Amino acid sequence: MTARDIVLVASGDSRLSANQTCWAAQAELEATVTRTFAALGRRVVRGHPVDAGKGHGFIDGQRHGIEVFRSIDPTAPLVVAEAVWQYTSHVLAGLTRHRGPILTLANWSGQWPGLVGLLNLNGSLTKAGIDYSTIWSDDFTDDFARVAIGEWLRGGRIRHDVSHARPLRDAPFGRSFDADRDAGSADGERLRDQQAILGVFDEGCMGMYNAIIPDHLMHAMGLFKERLSQSALYAAMLQVPEGTARRHYEWLLARGMQFTLGTDEATTLTERQVLEGLRMYDAAVRMAHDFGCSAIGIQYQQGLKDMCVASDLTEGLLNNPDRPPVVDAAGTELFAARAVTHFNEVDECAGVDGLITDITWRALGMDPSNTLHDVRWGAPVRDNGVDEFVWVFEISGAAPASHFIGGYAGATGERQPPMYFPQGGSTLKGVSKSGEIVWSRIYVQGDALHMDIGRGGVVQLSREETERRWMATTPQWPIMHAILYGISRDQLMSKHQANHIQVVYADSAEMALRALVRKAHMAQAMGMQVNVCGDVHDTLDRHQGAEHRR
Repeated sequence: MTARDIVLVASGDSRLSANQTCWAAQAELEATVTRTFAALGRRVVRGHPVDAGKGHGFIDGQRHGIEVFRSIDPTAPLVVAEAVWQYTSHVLAGLTRHRGPILTLANWSGQWPGLVGLLNLNGSLTKAGIDYSTIWSDDFTDDFARVAIGEWLRGGRIRHDVSHARPLRDAPFGRSFDADRDAGSADGERLRDQQAILGVFDEGCMGMYNAIIPDHLMHAMGLFKERLSQSALYAAMLQVPEGTARRHYEWLLARGMQFTLGTDEATTLTERQVLEGLRMYDAAVRMAHDFGCSAIGIQYQQGLKDMCVASDLTEGLLNNPDRPPVVDAAGTELFAARAVTHFNEVDECAGVDGLITDITWRALGMDPSNTLHDVRWGAPVRDNGVDEFVWVFEISGAAPASHFIGGYAGATGERQPPMYFPQGGSTLKGVSKSGEIVWSRIYVQGDALHMDIGRGGVVQLSREETERRWMATTPQWPIMHAILYGISRDQLMSKHQANHIQVVYADSAEMALRALVRKAHMAQAMGMQVNVCGDVHDTLDRHQGAEHRR
């Protein structure tokens, strides 16, 4: 190596099957990156070898990452290249000691969740206080990417346009929103005073350092973690009778939900898997009630995946007030007509957001069903009256059926991919309905909590375009075709501090704006620094053709 060489590292999954399956896409990205830097006069050198025995070249564990970084010059310019979902914990230890310029980089592709991995890495580095720059591109031949990389090579930093985000105090809300400001502030002060519990089923998931809120920041908001165990959840599942699970199953079938069933446990969804998932649902509701939790989060991809089905069906049902009833020994329904706010992948930032959303939306008389989604990918669309950039938001398994076209009747349950889940389990899949949404993200920066919040719309694309987008990503998962008002692709990627984005529907554009004002001021009253993002006065009508609106 020479002093001008660029060191490249690649963080991967912890699961061998995922790393092997996704390695081809990563190898292609690394070849593209090598050519791109060569054209700019710099050589890229891998910081760790490809392991022929494992069949991939990823850093696949925290210990592995520490060993890799011991042999890397801590002053060298470093690229973390990602075409896949990656565990930030694999490289975070090494990055904390690295003093040279760091560039995080991903291909603009929905095939494997490389963009999702990039955003998780970025949010984690921001929380850790590690300086970095970031870039993304289809193939790195575009001017946007090449100019940015050149800027990084010259000065060790890339500056992106983040003018879409402004402090709440500068947001364009007139006096007509004073009542909503006051109501939101009062709700935030009330929650801080009365306090609440978030049930955390095993903290930390898939290396998402950015998804863990330090206790002292939680406590300052009046929120406290009940640290629960997935093993306790599994034990509680074993106590749920099959008859109870079958009643939940029949409730879903009566609502029109369909399950794509087979007989091979290793590759297809079976009725046994569905019933096991509904046992988990029943047990989760009971545990949330018994521990007095206002929200709960299940770790999802670790621990339980080797013991039982994935938690997706459970998660999608919990976040919906309209769900199979769970009753106690006396026959009293638990959380009757209420959602049991659930933060997927035990993302505590999403948990706090979900709790704020539930309080705000119920106060306004709107359906509080909300979910996080992965910021998976996006592309320009000319389809069904829509002619602009449309995001693909996909949470990895389940969203509330109330978000879907047709509700439960438009929902299907499919087997989670065996690559991730050897024991299977049902997703709760559908196409999100057209409508106005409020989006947000809570994150940690500078040992303080922040919230970015804005408005958007969900558009309905043709079945053909929807299927194309599903096949370009993960067809077993629910999908949302989203437009974020007044925010470009590159602005969101530059500023967003997480792989996840929280979304909730509003009854109208007017109600979305009122709810945003309330939610933002509630978060501020709880101690968060709030940014309002994009054009909050935009409406969905401007973004879809007349034939679609009819």
